[in-house]
Amino acid sequence: MTAPTALIRTAALTALSMVAFAANSLLCRLALHTPSAIDPTSFASLRIASGAIVLALILRLKSGPAARTRPDWFAAVALFAYAALFSFAYQLLSAATGALVLFGAVQLTMLGAGLRAGERFVPLGWFGFALAVGGLVYLVSPGLTAPPAAGTVLMIGAGIAWGVYSLRGRGTNDPLAATAGNFLRATPLALLASVLLIGQFHADMRGVALALASGAITSGMGYVIWYAALRGLSALRAATVQLSVPPIAALGGVVLLSESITLRLVVASIATLGGIALVLASRGAKPQRGV
Repeated sequence: MTAPTALIRTAALTALSMVAFAANSLLCRLALHTPSAIDPTSFASLRIASGAIVLALILRLKSGPAARTRPDWFAAVALFAYAALFSFAYQLLSAATGALVLFGAVQLTMLGAGLRAGERFVPLGWFGFALAVGGLVYLVSPGLTAPPAAGTVLMIGAGIAWGVYSLRGRGTNDPLAATAGNFLRATPLALLASVLLIGQFHADMRGVALALASGAITSGMGYVIWYAALRGLSALRAATVQLSVPPIAALGGVVLLSESITLRLVVASIATLGGIALVLASRGAKPQRGV
């Protein structure tokens, strides 16, 4: 493959994966925007189970033997917690706000873990970290345009869970095999949650279809595309390109859900995403799993 062809291929795969990750927010919001479509527990369960099936099929069709990965139940619990909290949060938040809070919480969790492990930021990195935290604080501070507190707390929890999950996956020899295994182990946890909350169960064909699309396409296939794109991306570019996910989700929310973009959200997005970009620019960022 020639260099220009490889570059085009990487760019196309990267763009597709970012759209897929943003689409997870849009599909969940679309499903839960109409309360009668599906309950959040069923959405999360169908998303995880269908993702597990697709990833298992892809892994089976993959050329060459998959690397052996140790079962990681802690990672599976973190994956389940992310998916469940994500679904409940989107009962209350817009697609744009949810994506920004989620992404900010994921990144700050991972940066905080780096600091705890002994990593030190240069002054530019500290400024970016403070700016990102300040952006999220401003977004959720009291006011007429502040997002619902309950939804924000749930989405922050989802972001922390995904950050923990991503940290557990660093250094995995075969990320596709590890992801497939984690989705498989998270499935019974999701089904157990559905049984415990059976009194809230409701789903129509539209809600089920959106949940399956989120699991099979934008999660399962999205991760496969992302891992393929990572082969052509540097660590810094892989981390930085994910800054595009919240804006894509915001645009999709405006087009598909007629959501409005408030000045508070714009300012918070600039501060949060800009701050994270400054941190990434000041350090050697490692590739991360998408959300």
